Amino acid sequence: MSLPSSSVSEGKSKAGMVFRVTSGNFLEQFDFFLFGFYATHIAAAFFPASNEFASLMMTFAVFGAGFLMRPLGAVILGAYIDDVGRRKGLIVTLAIMASGTLLIVLVPNYASIGLLAPALVLIGRLLQGFSAGAELGGVSVYLAEMATPGHKGFYASWQSASQQVAIVVAAALGFALNEWLTPSEISDWGWRVPFAIGCMIIPVIFLLRRSLQETEEFAARKHRPTMKQVLATLAANSSIVVFGMLMVAMTTTAFYMITVYAPTFGKTVLQLSTGDALLVTLLTAVSNFIWLPIGGAISDRVGRKPLLLAMSLMTLITAYPALTYLAQSPTFGHMLEVLLWFSFLYGMYNGAMIPALTEIMPVEVRVAGFSLAYSLATALFGGFTPAISTWMIHVTNDKAAPAYWMMFAALCAFVATWMLYRRLAHRAAVAA
Repeated sequence: MSLPSSSVSEGKSKAGMVFRVTSGNFLEQFDFFLFGFYATHIAAAFFPASNEFASLMMTFAVFGAGFLMRPLGAVILGAYIDDVGRRKGLIVTLAIMASGTLLIVLVPNYASIGLLAPALVLIGRLLQGFSAGAELGGVSVYLAEMATPGHKGFYASWQSASQQVAIVVAAALGFALNEWLTPSEISDWGWRVPFAIGCMIIPVIFLLRRSLQETEEFAARKHRPTMKQVLATLAANSSIVVFGMLMVAMTTTAFYMITVYAPTFGKTVLQLSTGDALLVTLLTAVSNFIWLPIGGAISDRVGRKPLLLAMSLMTLITAYPALTYLAQSPTFGHMLEVLLWFSFLYGMYNGAMIPALTEIMPVEVRVAGFSLAYSLATALFGGFTPAISTWMIHVTNDKAAPAYWMMFAALCAFVATWMLYRRLAHRAAVAA
């Protein structure tokens, strides 16, 4: 039996909206992944030091510094989006993000302009971080508000799924360059090619964003809060923001562990080939893309809380044994096995976490609240995961040491989920 033409056209319309709104997410994660993967080349170009460890640490520190701007962007740009609308706000975040990306691509290396080179790279990262502070929240809220009843988890999961497409494309480009160019060519100029390709697609993403429609839920809203009202509401709900941040800790730490940091971990710690490390990362991103909407859809059926608690607990229990298994026998197959397991945990958890975060935030500051919680978690946990993992391995001489950081994030998520939903249930009982 064929579907009514109205249902088919509505489905196509929804799919088109998802594609247009998540296009900016693609650019953000595309650039972030490239910065992490080409960290050793960026370190040599902009942050020369007396030894490789110091140079790499400076590079990851600048990578992490961009995340420190996220909370500021979350409040300022998040409030702006809650005021002017999702469509206009997401065009602004894209413009700021594109500016930072262009700056990083065009900066000459340290040998050409000295200290100005790392300074400009830092500015580019700060612009990207400021924009990303509200980009992810704006996209997630847009998807949640446009979702059909009972499918909010499934729709919201495509925010993260779009990031996995970016990882696949970036990893594929890196794999191709590794095949076509010599190591010296990649180090000299080849690492800039994927960044330049990212810049070339910016005009296309602008056109896609400009064609977005405002969500019906936002358009129907009578009251638009001022910046002062946004700050007051966030302060009054600070405990929800903190609990939300701790819930996100699991997501952002796992994601940057298995995507941004994984290629560097494979090359420098496990001594795998560049091609193998990239291929594992590409396949992990494909796995993420599959599990994220599944996690979102399951959370629509069974609820957010059970899935969040189960996945965070499984991460807490299995992270160190899995990485120890990999460290003791560092092969392509074993790295793929471990990262696919982490991908399952991340995808199922994040598929439930994104819609949960949109649901617990006060509606009048939904973008600002979501963005602030997510940005704080990314700044304090995920963004510094490559640097902390590098440091922990160096200090402990244990190649599985990054698991401790992942376990800590999972513990935070488990406790926060338990306490937050207990508090929300109590409030609902009192209100009834």
